[in-house]
Amino acid sequence: MSVEKIISEKLNQSFSPIHLDVLNESNRHHVPPNSETHFKVVVVSEQFEAQRLIARHRAVNAVLADELANGVHALSINAYTQAEWQALDVVPKTPNCKG
Repeated sequence: MSVEKIISEKLNQSFSPIHLDVLNESNRHHVPPNSETHFKVVVVSEQFEAQRLIARHRAVNAVLADELANGVHALSINAYTQAEWQALDVVPKTPNCKG
């Protein structure tokens, strides 16, 4: 199973998201073709209500600890409540690779 699929399944199981995007951004970095090393996740969940941003990021990192320890080099996390998501005009873009 692809790393992207594993990330999607784990986040779905852990957060029951209203919205979930898992984007493999490895092609934007200096890695071999078809790599699965750099990801961006957009997670919208009621579980994030009353949580600070750092707590949301820690929760996502905890769920994906195995992937982060075994090949995933970078993870951009955009974690929102439903109200934040509805008020959002656009998800922040991932910066270009500087390497």
